[in-house]
Amino acid sequence: MRRFLRPGHDPVRERLKRDLFQFNKTVEHGFPHQPSALGYSPFLRLMAIGTRSGAIKLYGAPGVEFMGLHEENNTVMQIHFIPDQCQLVTLLDDNSLHLWNLKQHGGASELREEHRFTLKGPPGSPPSATQVTAVLPHSSREVLYLGTESGNIFVVELPSFRVLEDRTITPEAVLQRVPEDNCNRRSCELVEALREHPKNPNQILIGYSRALIVLWDLQNNQAIHHFLGNQQLENLYWQRDGSKFISCHYDGSYTQWPVSSDNRQSEPLENTVPYGPFPCKAISKIYWQTTKNGLPYIIFQGGMPRASYGDRHSISVIHGSQQTAFDFTSRVIDFFIIFSSDPAAEFDDPSALVVLAEEELVVIDLKSAGWPAVHPPYLASLHCSAITCSHHVSNIPLKLWERIISAGSKQNIHYSSMPWPIDGGTNIAPDPPQRDLLLTGHEDGTVRFWDASGVCLHLLYKLSTVRVFLTDADPNDNMNTLGEDEWPPLRKVGTFDPYSDDPRLGIQKIYLCKYSGYLAVAGTAGQVLVMELNDEDAEHVVDHAEADLLQDQEGYRWKGHEKLKTRDGPVRFEAGFQPFVLVQCQPPAVVTSLALHSEWKLVAFGTSHGFGLFDHQQKRLVFVKCTLHPSDQLALEGPLSRVKSLKKSLRQSFRRIRRSRVSSRKRRGAGGNASEVQEANAKFDQDALQEMELAPVQRKIEARSAEDSFTGFVRTLYFADTFLRDSSRHCPSLWAGTNGGTVYAFSLRVPPAERRMDEPVKAEQAKEIQLMHRAPVVGILVLDGRSTPLPEPLEVAHDLSKSPDMQGSHQLLVVSEEQFKVFTLPKVSSKLKLKLTALEGCRVRKVTVANFGSCKTDDYSENDLAVLTNLGDIQIISLPFLKLQIRYPCIRKEDVSGIASCVFTKYGQGFYLISPSEFERFSLSTKWLVEPRCIVDMPEVTSNNHMHNKSGTENAERKSSPGDCGEDERKSGRLMEHALLNDEKVLKEIQSTLEGGR
Repeated sequence: MRRFLRPGHDPVRERLKRDLFQFNKTVEHGFPHQPSALGYSPFLRLMAIGTRSGAIKLYGAPGVEFMGLHEENNTVMQIHFIPDQCQLVTLLDDNSLHLWNLKQHGGASELREEHRFTLKGPPGSPPSATQVTAVLPHSSREVLYLGTESGNIFVVELPSFRVLEDRTITPEAVLQRVPEDNCNRRSCELVEALREHPKNPNQILIGYSRALIVLWDLQNNQAIHHFLGNQQLENLYWQRDGSKFISCHYDGSYTQWPVSSDNRQSEPLENTVPYGPFPCKAISKIYWQTTKNGLPYIIFQGGMPRASYGDRHSISVIHGSQQTAFDFTSRVIDFFIIFSSDPAAEFDDPSALVVLAEEELVVIDLKSAGWPAVHPPYLASLHCSAITCSHHVSNIPLKLWERIISAGSKQNIHYSSMPWPIDGGTNIAPDPPQRDLLLTGHEDGTVRFWDASGVCLHLLYKLSTVRVFLTDADPNDNMNTLGEDEWPPLRKVGTFDPYSDDPRLGIQKIYLCKYSGYLAVAGTAGQVLVMELNDEDAEHVVDHAEADLLQDQEGYRWKGHEKLKTRDGPVRFEAGFQPFVLVQCQPPAVVTSLALHSEWKLVAFGTSHGFGLFDHQQKRLVFVKCTLHPSDQLALEGPLSRVKSLKKSLRQSFRRIRRSRVSSRKRRGAGGNASEVQEANAKFDQDALQEMELAPVQRKIEARSAEDSFTGFVRTLYFADTFLRDSSRHCPSLWAGTNGGTVYAFSLRVPPAERRMDEPVKAEQAKEIQLMHRAPVVGILVLDGRSTPLPEPLEVAHDLSKSPDMQGSHQLLVVSEEQFKVFTLPKVSSKLKLKLTALEGCRVRKVTVANFGSCKTDDYSENDLAVLTNLGDIQIISLPFLKLQIRYPCIRKEDVSGIASCVFTKYGQGFYLISPSEFERFSLSTKWLVEPRCIVDMPEVTSNNHMHNKSGTENAERKSSPGDCGEDERKSGRLMEHALLNDEKVLKEIQSTLEGGR
């Protein structure tokens, strides 16, 4: 009867659970998926990126990050910062405007949406009448100018978004000052650009798509100058002194226009087609930056010859005789230049070019010779090659950490040493308590090492396995090499490269031992590489060994891809992790599981055909075990040829359904002949035995057939020093779990260190466990006499863990997709189980042991199981009693790729892909929490009397700014102080008082 009793409510345990467990999604690592807009504030030195899903993300100094999400989930079309304020405005594709504010709350800044607004026209007007195409936040910080498709320019008050109808600039008013002969052939259509005069805030430049440009006087509400181009207008840019401006056009040309003092039509100074004379693509944006040496920087997007380079995504930089067209592998969304923002400065002196492409952010150093790229501290392009697997290692020893950084720094010599130029805000988050690594395997055969200790996911080092194999591409090829006379002068930049030379190179499994520096990497074509860390470049031969997992069984023929061809002779490797042995599985199927024991110098690997053990010290294969079922032909087709297998999968599914229906009819006592009745009785007896184990609330799970496909698929491998044969002697062992619910245990004899190279490692199968429902085994764990998981290899030797209790009896925990089951060792008798699928209706996808510490005291911590199910829920289950502690919804159940990509850390955190380019980081622990915590203070506004008219300045001084980052008291105090220091009368009184005091 005890099985039907519900456990009582334990208030002490409930209180302890609140101190241990807490679910938070903390930060998004990587590059925003589908970016659509870019903005930059020279005043705050913050960059903003908008996405097609309605997200807006702000970035400053490393660790300074903010995120907001529009409720509408519409595409962000434009982002504009309000001058000299902690405010920005976003324009969405539904024509709505949103005002965002950076405000302090609880000692840190937060990004909040303050107001939203949609411009509406008069009744009966078409949508184009108010469709916003250009936005200009005025330097007075009081109004927005909104250009529309109809040619009207509306003036909207901030922060209320009230339309000031009396200040609307209509096409009719503009055309009044344009000569009649031009009015007939050029109407004021779509407003392409609005630009404020850099020296006179009472004047704005209006650019219409039909190449009419007007300089408009805001005070007198009239046109001062008009400029007529010959080609469709794309964009405008003022020169710093306001004497000239630049227009760029659809035909790939740009034009300089002088702005004279008299009221007349101005003629262009110069018209240039930089990549002519053949037809060119449009120049969509342009900058003209002045320098002290007199030679300007001309920077523009597009303009390439259509016929030969129409598919290129480029931004060109011209400085005197130096010209480079930076070639990006994905579409350019937008770009901006970082230059001197001091209004008193005479020259722009640009320092960096910041380009937002569709798949990455690229920053170019314009101060250094050759214009090198700057290594970004965040917004890493995680998917520069598609991510195929990931592996997390916690608490990296300092020595290994420094060696990895040293190897990475040698790879980054071509990057600029320039400090990161987007450095606004202050990171006030505490320093990470430990060094963590996140390793990602990629489709192109590379492994990237990321610093996952804090908010910024920073690339430390990149490892390539390609050099070991012969591929179509030469690894020494330099994509950036240019001929001296090549035109246009294209230079490829960025790291995004979605094309793989060979899909067989893809990395499927990674295992890093942080104590020894050994790394095992396994791939798509059955290749297993064992590597060690070397601080210097080296050239050596990689030893090869083959593991025939079919063991020459007859009747099997591999129908998948061939193995990769290896290079003969010595191979040169750069400093870092260098392979010294390659184990090739035969057939060359995807490696599905991998385990490394650096103390015993053994590596275990599994595929859909079986598993093997390799001694990487003696470089000798210890044994292989075939797990393939005689009827499982699907496992021989390989991952790259699954077309024929679809019919077979459907056929097997229908067979299972038929078996289920037949068995249910038999249980209902359907009549039949003697053999059918006998079979039904036998089935009933078997079902009755199973039903005895089922509580009334549990679901009945249909048993899987041994003939189901991929039953031999090896899901998990595990090394343990435990009691396998008898309770008096423990020995090294290897455990393997398969897709068909089978667990194999092999006892190992590893020679002592002094005879390690002389005697071979021996293995012998000791146990074989078959789970009743044949559910896939996803995890194996051995608990010592204290019911504590066995420590990692070399963990005890480094005094980072207690020695395991080898006196008491050990326990074996087998985690299948459907249940958790504890067995005693060495007898392997069932002790305890938790039927997750029967109770919850879900299946286990990922499981790991995590250590949870109390947030109230440092003296208490416990080990629990962190479990991710196919429904996207995360459950925490206690050890060793298998009690469900708490459940959190984490990932949408429809997000299959997100669930498959999830990886847990040792201390109760986790990562999963929310898009091909972004990891979502979450925490299950109250103690271990990595999240952005930063502050953006309002910088002092530099006095700039020539840029503001008197009324605008007085309003700014008199009125409390709504976009201030501080609290109301600090805000008003700072504005009052600023106003007093700019008042000459007050300053004279202070001076006379001080002189009188002296």
